[in-house]
Amino acid sequence: MNANLVDKYNVPGPRYTSYPTVPYWDNDTFSLRNWTKSVKKSFIQSNDSEGISLYIHLPFCESMCTFCGCNKRITKRHDVEIPYINSLLKEWELYLNLFESKPKIKELHLGGGTPTFFSPENLEYLIKGLFCSTKSASACEFSFEGHPNNTTREHLQALYDVGFRRVSFGVQDYNETVQKAIHRVQPFENVKYVTQVAREIGYTSIGHDIIFGLPFQTEEAVIHTIRKTKELLPDRLAFYSYAHVPWQKGNGQRGFKESDLPTGEQKRKQYEIGKELLSKVGYEEIGMDHFSLKSDSLYQSMENDSLHRNFMGYTVSKTKMMIGLGVSSISDSWYGFAQNVKGIEEYQNLVNEGIIPVYRGHMLTKEDEIIRQHILNLMCHFETDWSINLLHFDELADVSARLREMENDGLVEVTNHDIKVTKKGRPFVRNICMAFDLRLQRKKPETQLFSMTV
Repeated sequence: MNANLVDKYNVPGPRYTSYPTVPYWDNDTFSLRNWTKSVKKSFIQSNDSEGISLYIHLPFCESMCTFCGCNKRITKRHDVEIPYINSLLKEWELYLNLFESKPKIKELHLGGGTPTFFSPENLEYLIKGLFCSTKSASACEFSFEGHPNNTTREHLQALYDVGFRRVSFGVQDYNETVQKAIHRVQPFENVKYVTQVAREIGYTSIGHDIIFGLPFQTEEAVIHTIRKTKELLPDRLAFYSYAHVPWQKGNGQRGFKESDLPTGEQKRKQYEIGKELLSKVGYEEIGMDHFSLKSDSLYQSMENDSLHRNFMGYTVSKTKMMIGLGVSSISDSWYGFAQNVKGIEEYQNLVNEGIIPVYRGHMLTKEDEIIRQHILNLMCHFETDWSINLLHFDELADVSARLREMENDGLVEVTNHDIKVTKKGRPFVRNICMAFDLRLQRKKPETQLFSMTV
């Protein structure tokens, strides 16, 4: 990465887990009635052929990690587990009432918060409750996020026994100074233990999350973390830039000063060093921020062009519909998005009253659907083609004009019918997608809404 290019393109920008991005949702045209109508339509079209995906948000954590921007509640009281799980099952029942037949679950992910805050018995109770009126699709993938400090053998075994085969552990960085700054102190031995136990039990894909750009983080710290990662050789890695978004109310990104963060140039070097080391270890780059061994399903999905991206990040297969259960979860019917309320008590009250607990959303226009597909193509395959009539749109000339400078900088190759992101341009794929983002281009944000792109 050229330092001048980093200076030029390191601007606030979306990560494009959806299009339109959440700040550009048109809530005025959204309603619960429109949302449930789109869910019914999507289910009829896709359940038999591809199944549906489920994301479940488990928001509780015993301590605050100051690098985290997720919706969570800090508590050491574990009597919150069963009431929350019962609310999740009630919400799922509300969606089941919309379906004409049993849903086939293609993909299931437990995120948080800290899913392993919950006891193994209660997690098993949750999963069995979900599947009382549901069945698994063929080649389904069940995954969860585990905290290395509190994931036990019992957690791993219980979830394996109900179908889970993939787990990801949040590592972030092995440097003690960095860990203290982000309030996430976890020894290497803890990560080693849960990784080895997961392998012994039979998990087929074990992932580690590593972050660069953290407070007090240095090039040496990144090198040390990746060398320790090499010892464990997880099947896949998320190696991504710390998203510093302290303006988001209540996300807890405090505990260090702005001056404690690496500069854009320092982050660039951390990324380059990390990427080079991962390549030497044998990891292949997948889309944006992700790496995997060739034996992992993530690499195989890239090779067979089935890689997909949604609110859960990169996934190995596409389903039109993804239902998000729990506080703050976002659902995607393919024709619209809906987000649940963020307060636990409000969420529980709504589902107890028999109301699907969404509070905002967006119904996609035809133009939105076209732009979303182009952005998905770029994020998953680093290219997109508009020669197909269904993907042609009126403002293509304007997009091409916005790409011209990137083309001159060697980031993209543009023809009269397609665009390909070059190897040099891959770190800037968010910027390239922004050229297609018509809603962003038509209404530039007056305040910073997104993290920096590099």
